[in-house]
Order: sequence, then structure tokens, then C-alpha cells
Amino acid sequence: MLSRRIEKELKTTAKEYPVVTIIGPRQSGKTTLAKNFFQDHTYVNLENPELRSLALEDPKTFMHRYSSI
Repeated sequence: MLSRRIEKELKTTAKEYPVVTIIGPRQSGKTTLAKNFFQDHTYVNLENPELRSLALEDPKTFMHRYSSI
């Protein structure tokens, strides 16, 4: 993975806040950055219609399914 200038800021921000949003243009490495930086966290893609639907319709089950969140 490429080293990114944002990594230092991401590390600081992740220590201060329980939720961090990574935004940017398509195909710019956001998912790769998140997966590599937060390796001890579960990655859930809410673009998956089934997961998004579950999260919206039954949030308790969704959260239990991903209990490490």
C-alpha cells in the first residue's frame, strides 16, 4: 500500500473520535486505506443491498452480526 499523507491525521482523529469518515473520489484508495489502517476492525460495506437493508430494517440484528463493531 502507498503511504498516504492523511495517515498521520487519521491516526490522531481515530484516537479522539469513535467514528471516522473517509471521503474522496471514486477509486482513490479509501477502502484500501480503511482496511489497512483499521486491521483490527470489521469492515462492512453498506453498498451491499442485503447488508444495507438489514442495517435499516433490523439494526439490533445487524449490530449483533458484527459484534466487534
